[in-house]
This record gives sequence, structure tokens and C-alpha cells, in this order.
Amino acid sequence: MLCLKSYLIPVSVSVGFSRQIVEILNKHGVSFSSFDIFSDEEVRQGLKTYSNWPTYPQLYVNGELIGGLDIIKELEASGELDTLCPKAQKLEDRLKSLINKAPVMLFMKGNKQMAKCGFSKQIIEIMNNTGIDYETFDILEDEEVRQGLKTFSNWPTYPQLYVKGELVGGLDIVKELKESGELLPVLKGEN
Repeated sequence: MLCLKSYLIPVSVSVGFSRQIVEILNKHGVSFSSFDIFSDEEVRQGLKTYSNWPTYPQLYVNGELIGGLDIIKELEASGELDTLCPKAQKLEDRLKSLINKAPVMLFMKGNKQMAKCGFSKQIIEIMNNTGIDYETFDILEDEEVRQGLKTFSNWPTYPQLYVKGELVGGLDIVKELKESGELLPVLKGEN
């Protein structure tokens, strides 16, 4: 069974059983979210009844209870844990996916509707005047992408413009392409 998302309901990561299950999931590169049951007493009590499982932590995959720490340890020992839970996407794969999300992708501070810095505002104005459809990614919303893309692209600043998965450059490059009349062919992937 391959799952799309795993959920871990720990008492608290500082509590031994929850810490152990988090360590196991991290060791296996499992992608998971968590909910601190101490933050909501109604959820804490209601989940015990719902799942018919009296203790925490509780691991759910695709909305179904898998079990607590003992079950997870058994699944780990048998090798089933790796087939049951999704792996966290590696940063490089995630960046490639984001870069190729649209034929023209702009990584910037803010988005098409609201730039959050002067450089991003300038590049948005240029892009909007081309008539070419493009997507944006707000790097202020995701620090991992913000830092990782600088290394991945070997380009230290933002905004960064990509066409068909290839880095075109930042604001200065886009301005130069506009002035030379080459921007539109580049955005269309003709160069």
C-alpha cells in the first residue's frame, strides 16, 4: 500500500514514545505531519474513542490508524514501514518540480498580484508587459526553497526567471533581454 500522506499524532516530541516514533520516521525518510494532542483536549480524548486505541502516539496513513510505537517498531523490523509510508521528497527533486511547474516560472519575493520588494516589482512589470503567461513562487513563504534554489541554480539573488526548466537569470538579465528585443523569443522558448 502506497500512501500519499502520513500523520503522526504525538503527545509531545519531548515525551519518550513520541520522540522514538519521530526518530524512526525521520530515519526512514518518511514524509509526515504531526499534531500535538496536548493542544486540544477534545481531540486528545475524542481520538482515543474514534480510533479505539487508548494510547499515544498514533500513526495514521491515508486516514487509517496503523498503530502506536510498538507496531511501528514491528513494521520497521519487518521492512514493511518503507513500503507503507511515503518518502519525503528530496530538495533537489522538489526544486526541479517547482522550476518545471509552468513553462515560464518566476521565483520572487511576493507574487504576480503583490511584489514584496523593488526588484520583484520591476520584473513583474516587465513580465506583465510581454503578454506571456507565467507562474510565480513566493520565496518568502518557503525558506528551504529560498536557500536551496540559490545553490541549485548557482545564482545568489532573487528574482530568478526560468523558461522550460532553464535559468534565464535575474532582473538585470531580463532588463538586458528586453532592451535588446530578445526577451519575447526567450520567454517563448525560441532561444
